[in-house]
Amino acid sequence: MSQPTATAISPDSGEHWSAPGAWTVSEGVHRIPLPLPMDGLKAVNIYVLEGDDGLSLVDGGWAITEGRTALEAGLKKLGFEFGDIRRFLVTHVHRDHYTLASVLGQEFGADVLLGAGERPTLELTNGDLDGWISTDRLLAHAGAHELAEKWAANPPPDPDMSHWRMPDRWLEGDVRLSVAGRDLDAVHTPGHTQGHYVYADMAGSVLFAGDHVLPTITPSIGFEPVPVIDPLGDFMASLTKVRDLPDLQLLPAHGPVAPSSHARVDELLAHHESRLAQSLASLKNGRRSAHEVANDLGWTRHERSFAELDYFNAGLAVMETKAHLELLVARGQATREETEAGVLFAPVAG
Repeated sequence: MSQPTATAISPDSGEHWSAPGAWTVSEGVHRIPLPLPMDGLKAVNIYVLEGDDGLSLVDGGWAITEGRTALEAGLKKLGFEFGDIRRFLVTHVHRDHYTLASVLGQEFGADVLLGAGERPTLELTNGDLDGWISTDRLLAHAGAHELAEKWAANPPPDPDMSHWRMPDRWLEGDVRLSVAGRDLDAVHTPGHTQGHYVYADMAGSVLFAGDHVLPTITPSIGFEPVPVIDPLGDFMASLTKVRDLPDLQLLPAHGPVAPSSHARVDELLAHHESRLAQSLASLKNGRRSAHEVANDLGWTRHERSFAELDYFNAGLAVMETKAHLELLVARGQATREETEAGVLFAPVAG
């Protein structure tokens, strides 16, 4: 079982994984944690790959002063500066991974690469709202009407468009990239987001895993501005895809460096099978919404009740529960019915 996030020590630093600095993971590969103020994740790990032509970074961080300052300090400690960055290999479009890459790429001429599955999210962010469904509407559809009202009353601030420009290159399918004197396999891993990628360095035996495989927590599922039919099914299929790769050292976006990608993937698959079983058991009480099922489940590794969650994490919990219920439908173990009050799920008889 993974160590708790709050006390997780990373072997490359010998300190808590979020401790500021530039930590050498292996020859030519360094980890720089960037702070995430007011975020329970504490930090995001940026990985620096040295090459003869300059630096390649896996992810860029959040475009806030604290993140930019920490990245600049980490690069300086390694003997580099922003102008040495040639490219950003972004794992996915979330703000703590993409926005600083977008800003620095434009300022210093570094290429930004991103999975093509993120195009709808960027198009929505840049003003094309066709097909967009607001979070409060998604929550209401999941039966969480009071929670939806709280989300509607606390809309996110308008985005700074300079942080959300289109990438220089879209990645499609699984491709091999020649980066920093090494071959990286860019592996499409939809689930957390539809355009998520991990980067596998087979020769170096490391996996830059983004948010797909996290060593101490599970990533959110089913919480995208452009909804997909079966995000958990996508996620578990992507986990199986990574499990079919060689066992690699796990270099995650959040949490400590870990020795085995296989071991953590196995834990994540087992976790979601357990949650599927718990969700199905909750349906034995009759037709239920995702919100009602979420109230039956424990949350976080401490098994907190749903009522203990703040409105933001409660929203994540409802949408993740809905993703589990949708996968039960896809597996033929449950049915779904659209009603005026939202979608209701029930177990398949027999």
